[in-house]
Amino acid sequence: MKSHLIRKGKFLSLVLRHNPQKIGVKLNEQGWCYVGELLEACSMHGCTITLEELIEIVADNNKQRFAFNENKSMIRANQGHSVHVDLQYSPVEPPSTLYHGTISAFIDSIKEKGLLKMNRHDVHLSVDRQTAVSVGARRGIPVVLTIDAQRMSENGHLFYRSKNGVWLTEIVPQQYITFPNLV
Repeated sequence: MKSHLIRKGKFLSLVLRHNPQKIGVKLNEQGWCYVGELLEACSMHGCTITLEELIEIVADNNKQRFAFNENKSMIRANQGHSVHVDLQYSPVEPPSTLYHGTISAFIDSIKEKGLLKMNRHDVHLSVDRQTAVSVGARRGIPVVLTIDAQRMSENGHLFYRSKNGVWLTEIVPQQYITFPNLV
C-alpha cells in the first residue's frame, strides 16, 4: 500500500476504533458510521480521503482492519475498539491453541493477573506464532505466549473470531498460558 494511504489508514484506525469525536463522527451501537459523513469530517479536519482511496484502504489493508456494509454506505473497524461498540460476533469454538504477542516488560504482570483486555473490548489472540511475533514486535523484542484455548473453552470461556481472523476473548487467566523461558 502506498505511504499516503498507510497514513490515512492509521488516521481511520484512530477515528473508527478509539476517537470518533476527534472529527465529530458518530458510530452506531455496532461501530458503523456513514461513509459520506466520515469522508466529509476527515476533509474538514485536514485528512482528505476520497471514496476511491477509502475503498483501496479497506481492500488492501494487510490486517483487514475495516469493513464496509453490503452496499458500501457504511464502514467500521473490525475489532480493537476502545470506545464501546457491540460488534455482534457470535461465540465460536476456538482452535486448541492460540498465541499472544507481547514484550518481556509485561510478563510479570501477565503471570500475576493473566491477559487482560486493558483499554480494549477483548484480549486479541492469533492462530499462528508468526502473527503473534509481529504483534509483539510493534512494541519491542517480541515474546510469544501459548494459550490453551481448548481447555479455556471447555471451562466456559467464550471466544469470538473477527472478520479479519483475530480471535477475541474477555480474559485469559494465567493457568491457561504457557510462558517461554526468558533469559
